[in-house]
Amino acid sequence: MKEYTTEYLRNIALVAHGGAGKTMMAEAFLYFTGAITRLGKVEDGTTVSDYDEEEIRRTISLYTSVAPIEYRDHKINLLDAPGFTDFVGEMISALSVADSAMVLIDSVAGIEVGTEIAWRHCDTFKLPRFVVINKMDRENADFAKTYQAVDQFAQANDARVVKVQLPWGEKLDFKGVIDLISMKAYSGDGKSAQDIPAELKDDAEEARMVLIEAAAEGEDALLEKYLETGELTQDELLRGLKNVVQSGTYIPVFVAAAGHEKGVGPLLSAILDLMPNPAQRPSVVAQGKSGDEELKASNSGPTAVYVWKTTADPFVGKMTYFKIMSGSVASDSHLWNQAKGVDERMAGLHLQRGKEQIAIKTAHAGDIAIVSKLNATVTGDSLCEKNHPLVIPVPQYPAALYRVAVSPKTQADAAKISTVLTRLCEEDMTLSWHNEPATRQTILQGMGDQHIDAAVHRAQSKFQVGILTEEPRVPYREGITRKASAQYRHKKQSGGSGQFGEVHLRIEPMPEADFEFTDELVGMNLSKSYLPPIEKGIRAALEQGVFAGYPLSNVKVIVYDGKEHPVDSKPIAFETAGREAFKLAVHDAGPVLFEPIMNVGIVVPDANMGDVMGDMNSRRGRVQGTESERGQTIVNAHVPLAEMLKYTTELRSMTGGRGYFTMEFDHYDVVPAHLSQPIIEAHKKELEAKKEE
Repeated sequence: MKEYTTEYLRNIALVAHGGAGKTMMAEAFLYFTGAITRLGKVEDGTTVSDYDEEEIRRTISLYTSVAPIEYRDHKINLLDAPGFTDFVGEMISALSVADSAMVLIDSVAGIEVGTEIAWRHCDTFKLPRFVVINKMDRENADFAKTYQAVDQFAQANDARVVKVQLPWGEKLDFKGVIDLISMKAYSGDGKSAQDIPAELKDDAEEARMVLIEAAAEGEDALLEKYLETGELTQDELLRGLKNVVQSGTYIPVFVAAAGHEKGVGPLLSAILDLMPNPAQRPSVVAQGKSGDEELKASNSGPTAVYVWKTTADPFVGKMTYFKIMSGSVASDSHLWNQAKGVDERMAGLHLQRGKEQIAIKTAHAGDIAIVSKLNATVTGDSLCEKNHPLVIPVPQYPAALYRVAVSPKTQADAAKISTVLTRLCEEDMTLSWHNEPATRQTILQGMGDQHIDAAVHRAQSKFQVGILTEEPRVPYREGITRKASAQYRHKKQSGGSGQFGEVHLRIEPMPEADFEFTDELVGMNLSKSYLPPIEKGIRAALEQGVFAGYPLSNVKVIVYDGKEHPVDSKPIAFETAGREAFKLAVHDAGPVLFEPIMNVGIVVPDANMGDVMGDMNSRRGRVQGTESERGQTIVNAHVPLAEMLKYTTELRSMTGGRGYFTMEFDHYDVVPAHLSQPIIEAHKKELEAKKEE
């Protein structure tokens, strides 16, 4: 593949609801341009962009893949992004490095949840976009109905759409497309043009007038000419259309049946004619040595590279996908990773097309390329020249709210599990993991059950580490509600020197701090030198919990008396006496269990509001307020974490996938008695079972 400079590049992300035909569209483009010699099929696992064994097993895209193609002396980097909600992080990564997007819509299903999500993220990145009504050869395909749905959806999102093509027939009679720019008909893949059939001429003329009107808005001179003559030449039409598409004033609508290669050629031409090259996009604002620095996609600028994806492959090693925001990168050059403070050698510079690697010597500004075997660089890092440090901002990813507790399958897996979890999270910005001290569990968080399932499979297939998952326990906390005092004598006599220690202490609730330990010792009954072991014993009880097995906090302990023995008193004896006296005191201090209460914000379509509010009440949620905007309601509520463990899946089914939520810790509150009792009983049973062992 020859080298392409910035003006000959296009980076376009294919986004849609799962199953709208993105992967087959990429496949059709590859076949049409001669990059592959036969058309693969998703269900056979033979497509270029779904090459991961896990994708083949599930027959859906899980990861964004890059497929560079050459057409009319340009290079188009196709970014085939997953459409399934759980893998939204991959789509965000793709959109963050794309300069435009193609939103595919199934001609039968119309606007779906995934379409709405993709559209929302395209808006976030302010990307010019095409809408392609795909699968026009399906049995119930209906262009008019789907276009109307697209039009209404666009209006609701402050956007305008305009037809650039009409279908030539539909359902099983779908032959190809009528192009309103060239006013020609293209049958099949669209390699050759012919005259528009007589019966479609009037519709085409009418739709072209609407298109010319839209294009005229792109430039004052064109608008004047159009108002005077009512006509624009083909070149003027293209120029005006390019302006309104790139400014986002209009979104052009195309038709295709990519699975059977219909309408592919005109669509590729439209990408080159209407979509921006990287230099025509707004500058990226990077963090430089002395504040913000604007970066334009130009070879003459300072080198700035953004890493948007990394994958670990057992055979090839680590592969780092990057976009050159400014400057150019030559094979074997050295770049500086500002975040990690390390020098990285860019050896093995190549382009990736599915499994195939195409070696290159230089990648230019705006291009997307891959380098293998970098040491420290992870997704979201920036690479630059050492004497000109630049950090490119990382896009915002949704918070992972679906949690599972993970544990190693075998002893051998235990040694590697934390390294593998870290590597999985480095590759995927929507995965995270942490150790939960209160429950002594390792928690993996993702976007949903499929997302976690794919990560666990990846750990097994790529890193050979077996991981078991279970529902996480809630990190409850123990606490007390009133003052109490207790004393405990520890005495052990077994030939030779014994153990003796007696501790008298008082405890009281202390909301402002986790733990405070003081003494009110007077006289000679107990030496102050035994206070540290007493505190150590109490701290051990705080960590282990006293009555339910969860950490105890917000308590003040005052040791006011005790007894010691001149021979038998030892630190260990006071450690035990302190711990046991503390436990006794807790039982008299009105012990309660506290649970984490989360601040939850749920965004749902107005129609689902009643269901969601009713459901919140059944989850012991307290609604704090609601706001309404653009046909959606935002419900803010305080809800116990215990009731939110499977909420990701449940909210999706309640709202047909249209609802989403945010959640963060707010405060701890007392667990109602009827719920805390079973938790305490379960802990007692667990302890008894351990004793019997």
